Amino acid sequence: MLNEIGRFLVDLLLTLFGAALLLRAWSQAVRLPPGNPLSRALFQITDWLVLPLRKIIPGAGGIDWASLVGAWLAALCYLGMVLLLAGTSPALLIPTGLLTALLVVLKWAVSLVMWMTLLMALLSWINPHSPVMGFLQALLAPLLNPLRKFIPLVGGLDLSPLALFIFAQIGLIIITRSGGMLFGL
Repeated sequence: MLNEIGRFLVDLLLTLFGAALLLRAWSQAVRLPPGNPLSRALFQITDWLVLPLRKIIPGAGGIDWASLVGAWLAALCYLGMVLLLAGTSPALLIPTGLLTALLVVLKWAVSLVMWMTLLMALLSWINPHSPVMGFLQALLAPLLNPLRKFIPLVGGLDLSPLALFIFAQIGLIIITRSGGMLFGL
C-alpha cells in the first residue's frame, strides 16, 4: 500500500512539474507575453531549474531548450524514483531509460494538449471570457489552425478541438505502447 501511495505521489508531482516545464517552453515558443499571470506562475515554479540550465544550454531558434532539457531531467527522476519504489536499481535506466525519458516527456506533452483542449472546450461553454481562455487559445492555435483548414464548421460549431483531442488520444496510445516495449511505462 505504501508503495502505491509513493508511486502515486511521485507520478503526480513529477508529472505536474514536467508539465509546467513544457508549458513554459511552449508559451515562449508561441510568444505569450511574460507578464501574463499564468506565465509568471510557470516561471516561479520552474525558475529554480531552468535558470541554472540556461547558463549551460542557451535557447536557439525560438526554442527554450533549458526548459525542455529540464522536462527530460524530471522524466529521468520520475523513472529513477519508480524503479526505487519497485525495489530495482536506477542503474537500469542506462541506456534504454534515457530514451524512455524522452517518451515520458512526449507523453506528458500529448497529455497536456489533451487536457488543455478539454479545458478550452469546457470553458467555451461555461465561461468563454475567462482569462484562462486567451492563454489556452494562444497555446493551442498552432495545433488547431491547421485542422480548421480541413474540418469545416458544422452549424457554427468548431469541431477542430474534438479532432485534436482524438489525435492526442491516439498519440498517447502509440507512445504508451512504444514505451511499454522499451521500459514498461
